[in-house]
Amino acid sequence: MITGFNHSGFVVKNLEKMVSFYRDDLGLKIEREVDSLASTSGDHTGIPGAHRTLVFVGKGGEHALELVYFINPKSPSGHLDRNQLGASHICFNVEKIEELYENLLSKGIKFVTPPIMSVTEDGKEKGICYCQDPEGNWIEFIQN
Repeated sequence: MITGFNHSGFVVKNLEKMVSFYRDDLGLKIEREVDSLASTSGDHTGIPGAHRTLVFVGKGGEHALELVYFINPKSPSGHLDRNQLGASHICFNVEKIEELYENLLSKGIKFVTPPIMSVTEDGKEKGICYCQDPEGNWIEFIQN
């Protein structure tokens, strides 16, 4: 049975740029790095001989984001459209979503819309928005 979450992953093209975004722009910490080399008969990925660098970023909690860089074989170009089967996104809980939006926008991050804000019955401000990281992976931010 499932006992909890472990991590989600994005395959990335430029590991240094992506680590910089998630660490420096979003404030996540590098939790661990792994040099992963599959045997010629394959491993759990089903790609015999795959050589990857794995960088896990997070906030020291249960769930982390794994940035997967394929050294060999190289990853093909392209992303799935948001509404295409198999497309994915990751969602972060945030404080001050409008400040985060302005900060990332000033760094060239593309958003679908500005934060959509609402107020709960108890007067608490909520917000939600989607953007793409520097390589086009979808990110959702929620302020509760």
